[in-house]
Amino acid sequence: MINKVRPHPTQNELLLFEASSPGKKGYQLPPLDVPAVDPAAALGAGNARAQIEGFPEVSEVDVIRHFTRLSTWNYAIDLGLYPLGSCTMKYNPRINETAARVDGLAWAHPYQPDSLSQGAMKVMAALEQCLLEITGMDAVTLQPAAGAHGEFTGILLARAYLEARGNPRKKILVPDSAHGTNPATAHMAGYAVENVPSNERGMVDTETLLRVVNEDVAAMMVTNPNTLGVFEQNIVDVARILHDKGALLYMDGANMNALAGISRPGEFGVDVMHLNLHKTFSTPHGGGGPGSGPVAVKSHLEPYLPLPRLQCADGNWSWGYDRPDSIGRVRAFYGNFGVLVRALAYIMAHGGDGLKRATLDALLNANYIRKQLEPYYELAYDEPSMHECVFSDARQAKRGVDTMTIAKRLIDYGFHPYTVAFPLIVKGSLMIEPTETESKRELDLFVEAMISIAKEVEENPDLVKSAPHSTRTPRVDEVTAARKPVVQWKRSVL
Repeated sequence: MINKVRPHPTQNELLLFEASSPGKKGYQLPPLDVPAVDPAAALGAGNARAQIEGFPEVSEVDVIRHFTRLSTWNYAIDLGLYPLGSCTMKYNPRINETAARVDGLAWAHPYQPDSLSQGAMKVMAALEQCLLEITGMDAVTLQPAAGAHGEFTGILLARAYLEARGNPRKKILVPDSAHGTNPATAHMAGYAVENVPSNERGMVDTETLLRVVNEDVAAMMVTNPNTLGVFEQNIVDVARILHDKGALLYMDGANMNALAGISRPGEFGVDVMHLNLHKTFSTPHGGGGPGSGPVAVKSHLEPYLPLPRLQCADGNWSWGYDRPDSIGRVRAFYGNFGVLVRALAYIMAHGGDGLKRATLDALLNANYIRKQLEPYYELAYDEPSMHECVFSDARQAKRGVDTMTIAKRLIDYGFHPYTVAFPLIVKGSLMIEPTETESKRELDLFVEAMISIAKEVEENPDLVKSAPHSTRTPRVDEVTAARKPVVQWKRSVL
């Protein structure tokens, strides 16, 4: 008979509630030097809370080890590459966090008067000027709290502009290579959505566009570079076609990581665009926020920007509310200020040359991975890649292995999976974005893992199909997990 060995907590962590022991405390206080007072008598019974039922009673070392052990189960940007395409999940310098935590900035209260907010206003004004220089646009608002929020703001601006001209129009065109939030944004703004198929090169087809653009079209929302990692080489023609019909060109700027310092959207006909500061310009990404999605516009849309607007007179900054054509507020106060501070710190630390160098490194890394993996995975479109490259699982699918399975096997090699099954324009897609912050050594480790998996698929596909093997949770049935989620955790008896 084999005795069962109880695994160490590093492998089988208890809930903090299960680790509780009556009487344990994580603190030690000196004896009271004043008479003890009954809280209920002093505050009133309605204002005194009873003991929290079932609250964990643990020591300080229990708490420290519990959360430290849990942290070792997580994958993080501090541990390795996040190859998530279209998300720019990159390492961000810690100095930007330090800047955002300066007391005068971190503790600025949104209700404090303008006279006590001059420094914060100067930070925002400086960031606005930097973003205008980077994008080639004429004015920018920092209010939107995220990329999709920026999209919504941008389309509301387009709608207000067209209404002022007498007709808000009826529909928004969205290429099939755009981000999924684009059609949702258009619908929320009250527009019908019409899909525009890409051509054989993975770009907006100008011949198709010429046929579908009419006086009902308010705007077209183009992601550039698009979700295939391909630059829309006909973007100037796209802008001209739209403008000739009185429509506007909106650019989803989530992929500015591929353009900053090299190409300015304002110079190829974009009327309105948003940026993701939490992608391109340094903020820890994910976890539900915070984010920031500034919207930049050309001069003809400036009167409609959200209020208030930053203004300066005699060296003093204030908020301007006298904007009769404004679409109004789109957010309480003026954006996620900590994200704005981080973005300005990032831009100033790099400077113009540094931003360009970062962009070129992002392009180089993506194309390096592409060239290394082309012999093993099917390339979706044989066009120059920008910041990301997209493959399909066509070769592996012949052996019964799809993109989801490849991603699960990649976990066994110690990497976070790439973006799975997106963009939808590519069946079984593998979208990979290494970002500019990854070294050749890290890229080589990732490439070796992907090549090894491709060879496993050919030699032993069952090994890949049963992955992952090294995780605490084995392979799950995603369909059942999505339709019948188990949200109550039950501990198995050892």
